[in-house]
Amino acid sequence: MTELSFSCSGVRADRYAAGPTLVFRLRITAAPGTRVHAMALRCQFRIEPARRGYEPAEAAGLADLFGERARWGSTLLPLQFAQVSLVVPGFTGETEVDLPVPCSYDLDVAATRYFRALEGGEVPLLMLFAGTVFSGAGGFRVEPVPWDREASFGMPVAVWREMIDQHFPGCGWVRLPRATMDALLAFRSRQALPSWEATVESLLASAQAAPLVAEAAS
Repeated sequence: MTELSFSCSGVRADRYAAGPTLVFRLRITAAPGTRVHAMALRCQFRIEPARRGYEPAEAAGLADLFGERARWGSTLLPLQFAQVSLVVPGFTGETEVDLPVPCSYDLDVAATRYFRALEGGEVPLLMLFAGTVFSGAGGFRVEPVPWDREASFGMPVAVWREMIDQHFPGCGWVRLPRATMDALLAFRSRQALPSWEATVESLLASAQAAPLVAEAAS
């Protein structure tokens, strides 16, 4: 079986992608002189939150994921981040390739809420590899990527924030059911509000004023 090892040497935000995308620089190493004709690679990214510390503000932002800090001994479990595929061109011995990972800014996604709660430092990632290797000096043989291949990587939080700011500068993103969107659109039309921001601000102002009206009536 072809011996393979994997490591990640860096990550950057793809400035030209249609949506938020991180590009990881992946190094693949085989035995010296080993000819790999191609590789159909699959990579699963997993966040391992127990591998770093958290400031009080970060802990507060993570409460909806892991509960109160006192419970973290049992709740600080790995989170699924992404699963992507890549066809690696042929190489001999060692190669480096870019591995693009499309990302979401949907705050219903646990990984996104985790990233957003962090103020700095690194995100502890574990990359788990699988796939098929086509190798051989003369002809070629087909082998699986060994099931135990993995690599750890600390992704700077600043890179994730840079990626999000490229596509959602100074903004958040909320996914709503179609019926709720229709109701919001009807409210916006009735009030002749110029934007979604103004629509939400009007609703918040109404909600804040409601308790004051109730207190005055009592």
